[in-house]
Amino acid sequence: MRHVRQLMKGLIQKAVQVDPFWAVINATWIRPAEYAAQQRRQHVARLRERHCSQVDEIRRISPNLAVRHGPFAGMRYPEATSIGSTIAPKLLGSYERELHPVIERLCQNRYSEIVDIGCAEGYYAVGMALRVPTARVYAFDTNADAVALCRAMAELNDVADRCVTGAFCDSDVLRSIPMTTKALIISDCEGYEKQPFSEDLVPVLAGHDLLIETHDCFDIETTTTLRDRFAGTHHITSIKSVDDIEKARGYAYEELRSYTLAQRKTLLAEHRSCIMEWFYMTPRHGGLAEP
Repeated sequence: MRHVRQLMKGLIQKAVQVDPFWAVINATWIRPAEYAAQQRRQHVARLRERHCSQVDEIRRISPNLAVRHGPFAGMRYPEATSIGSTIAPKLLGSYERELHPVIERLCQNRYSEIVDIGCAEGYYAVGMALRVPTARVYAFDTNADAVALCRAMAELNDVADRCVTGAFCDSDVLRSIPMTTKALIISDCEGYEKQPFSEDLVPVLAGHDLLIETHDCFDIETTTTLRDRFAGTHHITSIKSVDDIEKARGYAYEELRSYTLAQRKTLLAEHRSCIMEWFYMTPRHGGLAEP
């Protein structure tokens, strides 16, 4: 490999000394590369500016970093950080508001276990631990920073004794979790849904509730595959996400009253690449499946 690099360097050194070659290189390599580098610098600067601006606004909306509205109102964040999504909607309580009626319904159940696959910093894992005191929560994420934040948030909200964290979760890990009476499985694993919810695991989950975000933007067969797999064991309700523009126009929170429509869009935005879908699934039969 070192010899190849040396050869390339030698060729470039010679090419730039020949005017016709330099003209071609400058037009096809150098200028596009400089433009790309400039655009990247501007993009990073905009991200930093937006992050700093958003953090300032977050501190105004929730000075103590406690969730203001929604099913997890009062839950505290150890820092103004969210993994894989923006923090402002979570602290405001507007995050995935499409699911709030379902979440409220789930919080009324006395689950023995709750499994969160793709827990990020713990919004659902810790939130559900607070709302369902009967449940032992198993939270998984392949991002080490997310797992560390989830633990910190569990400790801050005094539910660490009921929260178990882990990194990777597949069908074997799911099978190993002792789902004793009635469990809830929540999944937001960014296109990996077909793997943990394998066809042979479906009968094991037949007596439990599930809330799965399907990511057809990564694998267009995810939704149809999961629907086919669970059709015989679960009633399936589909819930669609709301576009960020509609949120800005329609979500009326007192904390956002003084903001312009454009500012509300920035604070409420969840930056989904397309309209997403969740499956809320409940057992067709009351009894639990044999493990």
